[in-house]
Amino acid sequence: MSQEHTLNPEVFPDEPEKATLEGKNKFLGFWFFLGGETVLFACLFGTYLALQGSTVGENTAENLFGLELVFIMTMLLLTSSLTSVYAMYHMKNNDFAKMQVWLGITVVLGLAFLGLEIYEFYHYITHYDFTFRSSAFGSAFYTLVGFHGGHVLFGLLWIITLMARNAKRGLNLYNAPKFYIASLYWHFIDVVWVFIFTVVYLMGKVG
Repeated sequence: MSQEHTLNPEVFPDEPEKATLEGKNKFLGFWFFLGGETVLFACLFGTYLALQGSTVGENTAENLFGLELVFIMTMLLLTSSLTSVYAMYHMKNNDFAKMQVWLGITVVLGLAFLGLEIYEFYHYITHYDFTFRSSAFGSAFYTLVGFHGGHVLFGLLWIITLMARNAKRGLNLYNAPKFYIASLYWHFIDVVWVFIFTVVYLMGKVG
C-alpha cells in the first residue's frame, strides 16, 4: 500500500522528505547515485584536460570561446538553483502552490540555459566548422559539455513530470521526497556547470 499520507499543517514534520522510511531510503539511494555520477564526470573532465591541446588549425579554446554568452548561461543556471531552494522552502512549509510556482521558474531558467547552449554549439559548427569529429579537442569538448546538457534536460523532464503528476494531488509524505531529491539533483547539475565554466571556458581563455 502506498504511503500517500496528506500533510496536515498541525502535525507538519520538520523534514517531510525524510518523514517516512521510504523517503529516507530514497534519500540514501540518491547519494549513492550521485557518487557514481561524480566519478563519471570526473572521468570526462580528465579526458578533456588530456585532449584540450589536441586541436586542428585555429579552433582552439582561446579562439573559440566567448565568455559573455557563457557568463549569461552560468547566471541562468545559478539563479535556477536559487529558485529551487525557494521551492523547497515552501515545500517544508506545506505551501504546495508557491512550491509549484518556484519550480516553474526553475524550469523556465533551465530551458533558457539549454536554448543558449544549443545556440553555442550551432555557432561553433556553422561559423568555425568546429564539430565533434573535427579534432580530439572537439570530441572531448562536446562530450563533456553535451553530457552535462543531457543531464540538464533530464532534470527538467524530471521536475516537469513531478509538477504535472502531482498538480491535483498536492503535497504529501509520499511525493515530498521526490520533489526534494529532484531539487538535489538540480543542485548537482549546477555544481558540475561551475566546474565546466572554470575548467573549460575560463582556463581555456587564459591558457
